[in-house]
Amino acid sequence: MKWILITIFSFSMYISNAQYPVLELGAEMPEADKMKCVVSNNEVYFDELAEENGILVIFSCNTCPFVVAWENRYPIINELATDNNIGFALVNSNFLKRNDEDSPEAMKEHAKKHQYRWPYLIDKESMLANKFGAQTTPHVFLFDKNMKLVYKGAIDDNYKDASKVEQFYLKDAINSLAKNEEIAVKETRNLGCSIKRKTD
Repeated sequence: MKWILITIFSFSMYISNAQYPVLELGAEMPEADKMKCVVSNNEVYFDELAEENGILVIFSCNTCPFVVAWENRYPIINELATDNNIGFALVNSNFLKRNDEDSPEAMKEHAKKHQYRWPYLIDKESMLANKFGAQTTPHVFLFDKNMKLVYKGAIDDNYKDASKVEQFYLKDAINSLAKNEEIAVKETRNLGCSIKRKTD
């Protein structure tokens, strides 16, 4: 019952975010200002994080149940991206929770607790989320070496149990991208809590 209620709530908030259209496949990486990384304490540009084969961006946060359920897969995703010369960054766009559970201090503590070895960035006024049309946490965007969007959506098909995943959407997309092969599944339904973006 708990997961049903979360899913219903998430879907209703997803509709409310629909004014920000999600990037189309083939679209260029939107321009972005420097963002503060709570892991390194530095401000960085996305083009500094991209590697030879592109960059993976996941909109995330600290407490969304869907992120919590998927988060133990982040280290595997980071390793896969690193092994395939793809940059990786998490972005937190929850502006309305910036003085609460998604404050810079809370993000820093969260990154330390979960031993993040990749950038965790603060999207100050949800501007990047708006440019991407990011809707949920998590929401995945994979760009190739030309900074063109080649995959968007979910990490895999089972947020509840990694051992029961049947379709590894993101893993398969990364492997195909690295091999310069056609990505079989380029878009999937993103599932998660709504991004608590700035609305004015």
